[in-house]
Amino acid sequence: MMFIAEVSSNHARDLARCLQFVDASADIGCAAVKFQLFRVDQLFAPEILAKSETHRQRKAWELPFEFIPQIAQRCREKGILFCCTPFDLEAVAQLQAHVDILKIASYELLWDDLLAACARTGKPIILSTGMATLDEIQAAVTTLRQNNAAGITLLHCTSAYPTPWQEANLAAIETIRQATGCDVGWSDHTVQPGVIHRAIHRWNAPVVEFHLDLDGKGEEFSAGHCWLPAQIGEVITQVKRALESDGNGEKAPTPSELPDREWRADPSDGLRPMKATRSQFV
Repeated sequence: MMFIAEVSSNHARDLARCLQFVDASADIGCAAVKFQLFRVDQLFAPEILAKSETHRQRKAWELPFEFIPQIAQRCREKGILFCCTPFDLEAVAQLQAHVDILKIASYELLWDDLLAACARTGKPIILSTGMATLDEIQAAVTTLRQNNAAGITLLHCTSAYPTPWQEANLAAIETIRQATGCDVGWSDHTVQPGVIHRAIHRWNAPVVEFHLDLDGKGEEFSAGHCWLPAQIGEVITQVKRALESDGNGEKAPTPSELPDREWRADPSDGLRPMKATRSQFV
């Protein structure tokens, strides 16, 4: 079971804060932490930027590339995988030497050139599928496979920030899995523990991604789709305990039960404890 903490734009272009995200993600039990590498002028069309101050202001959300090697080093020190989303072809090339996993966002699912470039790096690929039809998902998987993707994991996702829990549609995890033959996990925007538990324990999601903020001061926290470390840390602990509770399936007394075995009713008279134990009782 793999949890991925999505830092998104909550880093505030502050290297120390970026490294705190790595530390926090490792501390709460995540297998990976994910950042985003984009440039606003390569993310949005010029006619949009010319008309929209809101979109121009997103330049303040850009992660400086010079942070990438230091984030990668911190991940290695903490024993956590470094994942990053490239939003243009240059970013793919920049990230190749540093990341363990490349993540492709839902909004870029239709961009075959980006899919192919990511696949050709030889890095494992995670692809979110928010807003997509099944045909679009299958076409994207075909492109990745044609370009020799080393491994493909899809994330069922509802690209609303936040997502109403009623629109999670977790049953689509199995639909996508059957249609593509890929591992399919869940990218959470609901901030609902029950949704994550259901994705894992009913729909067998092997990967769960979630948006993380450290302190409620991140750029995206006010939108309502980010978890705080203590919140999601409790969910991760619950999931890990639940998975570990499956055991080996053998029906035999457990170590914690052994002391009580001799205090069962003796078959000769139906009284507790066993007669041998009664005779030694002080």
